[in-house]
Amino acid sequence: MGYRNLRETVAALEESQQLLRIEQEIDPNLLAGAIQRRVYQARGPALLFTNLKGCRFPALANLYGTLERTRFLFRDTLAQVETLVKLKLDPKALLKQPLSALKAPQAAWNLLPKKVARGPILERRTRLSQLPQIVSWPDDGGAFVTLPQVYSESSRKPGLRASNLGMYRVQLSGNAYLPDQEVGLHYQIHRGIGVHHREALQQDKPFKVNIFVGGPPSLAVAAVMPLPEGMPELAFAGLLAGHRIPMVQLPGQLPMPAEADFVISGTVDPTQQKPEGPFGDHLGYYSLAHDFPLVKVDAVYHRPEPIWPFTTVGRPPQEDTSFGAFIHELTGALIPDVLPGIKAVHAVDAAGVHPLLLAIGSERYTPYQELTEPQELLTQANAVLGQGQLSLAKYLLIVAENDNPRLDIHDIPGFFRHLLERIDWRRDLHFQTRTTIDTLDYSGHGLNRGSKVVLAAAGPQRRELPDELPEGLSLPRGFKKPRIALPGILLLDGPACKEYRPGEDADLLRFCNKYAPDAPINAFPLILVVDDSEFCAAALNNWLWAVFTRSNPAADIYGIESTISAKHWGCGGSLVIDARIKPQHAPPLIDDPLVEKMVDDLGAKGGPLHGII
Repeated sequence: MGYRNLRETVAALEESQQLLRIEQEIDPNLLAGAIQRRVYQARGPALLFTNLKGCRFPALANLYGTLERTRFLFRDTLAQVETLVKLKLDPKALLKQPLSALKAPQAAWNLLPKKVARGPILERRTRLSQLPQIVSWPDDGGAFVTLPQVYSESSRKPGLRASNLGMYRVQLSGNAYLPDQEVGLHYQIHRGIGVHHREALQQDKPFKVNIFVGGPPSLAVAAVMPLPEGMPELAFAGLLAGHRIPMVQLPGQLPMPAEADFVISGTVDPTQQKPEGPFGDHLGYYSLAHDFPLVKVDAVYHRPEPIWPFTTVGRPPQEDTSFGAFIHELTGALIPDVLPGIKAVHAVDAAGVHPLLLAIGSERYTPYQELTEPQELLTQANAVLGQGQLSLAKYLLIVAENDNPRLDIHDIPGFFRHLLERIDWRRDLHFQTRTTIDTLDYSGHGLNRGSKVVLAAAGPQRRELPDELPEGLSLPRGFKKPRIALPGILLLDGPACKEYRPGEDADLLRFCNKYAPDAPINAFPLILVVDDSEFCAAALNNWLWAVFTRSNPAADIYGIESTISAKHWGCGGSLVIDARIKPQHAPPLIDDPLVEKMVDDLGAKGGPLHGII
């Protein structure tokens, strides 16, 4: 059966030689995080830091550092979860009528958490300042909990069924937080806790939260699962763990996992906020300081001999990449049921997940006509952008399965080739302006605010894609260093963007106005204007990251021979995306050279990381 706590997990990993103990004193300020990132990049083991400087608690990193290790953690229950998915049982219905689970594996009973009178979590207490003060990046605003599981309940319908468990980052120290009394609570747009916060505002009263750290590894995975509304994450955690999650509850408090390692228990005043951040985040940039809710801490509980799990995030891929891949394995088979007509979706990790979404749909509307342009694909694209966290996608590229049933959604070069061979920029671009985007994305026109575009392609191939630069390519002043990203995709260095004028940048307009419809450059259907074309051309992941994290579709898409007809924008020549760094963008994450030298030394002969990094 699945692991019941983090101690069992560590023991199993150590026995199977998938864990390395680091006994040497390690500074939690920058060094621990830098070690984790380097070991992750090397596909190394989980790391147990037994001697964190200034802290008596050990810390566990890189637990989910490879997809293989993540599968190993849940090897006893994956088959049962997959069976339930194949049976298409409604977990919400199972919670209401557990007897219906008789037709399903015993695993369905594990959906129901188990109330217990006591548990290890209640045996010890500590203070916030005694917890590991892990700072991941040089300009972070303080120490953060990076694998928190924030539990809240509806104030209108208390209890499990309307509960929410989400991985929302928690700032332990720094800024204006009162030491040992307050922590920052940063949750992004389209997160379940927002419903509970809104209810509390409407009732003009505070609401309680419990922040779980550690416990069975299934809790962390459940906290990031894109579950349907009404499906409690605690229920899914039991399903994945292979046992009912034991929960203990003190009078007047929210429940907490009996086997958690730490629980920070407190209250949120829904009207009060304080600046939270900066924080080096998963898009590869700092999310800046903004006002977010805070938790007034009532108590910090911990079990005997607890372990503090942590991770660091940054430009992908990072450890959270394994989360995404594992979640896709668990939920991918449900996509056609949730989104009729959609065959596959792929949130591109290298582009920061939310900025770029690829999809394969189907065209079934008019089988009696030859398919020459997108039809049902547009309906399906709207459905995708209305589905949970998929709604945060900025660029949705969707193609018809009919044109190539063997197209692989994870073959990114093949997908771009297929789309660019068929797309017609005069009709196949569909914008949503002034809408929501990821809270962490600073390419838009404000926090949570930006735009989206659907690029839909269906029908026969309409062009051949060049894979060489045309002879005598002439570029306007300030544009230089042309490079090929993929067949049909041209990279160019553009002049530095010193003043941001969305949709009206003088340099981009000058570039597009230079060329006539028959100019050789139009053989490239897609032109990407960047700050460093050589960096972008060096690797697929480089330009995916730079282009889709640094552009806001409605503001940064231009085109040669552009037109507006009946409020529909399109272009007869190349589509041009301005992916230069803009003045309002957050700074990228840069490693501290001195800290990196310390990591190098740990990897030298005789060091604990020798042979790993």
